[in-house]
Amino acid sequence: MDQRPEKSGKIELDPEGAEEGLAQLVLTVIELLRQLVERQALRRVDGGNLTEEEIEQLGVALMNLDVKMDELKEVFNLVDDDLNIDLGPLGNLL
Repeated sequence: MDQRPEKSGKIELDPEGAEEGLAQLVLTVIELLRQLVERQALRRVDGGNLTEEEIEQLGVALMNLDVKMDELKEVFNLVDDDLNIDLGPLGNLL
């Protein structure tokens, strides 16, 4: 019988769920960075600072990263909401 704790949006680093908690933390950091890079890329595209080839390469790279994130979430049995860590009085991270 599976004794894993229910996902609550908070990272639980108990000895039995340490691997899952660590995976959740790492994927949360990667997702945060991915979103920041995506926003910066959109600013550069909107600002006209990129060639058509650079825009194409950037789009492909962001799509590939999105696919990899989906694969990793599936491997660790996580969904998007699991990566949105509750920071208490500061609100949710993502």
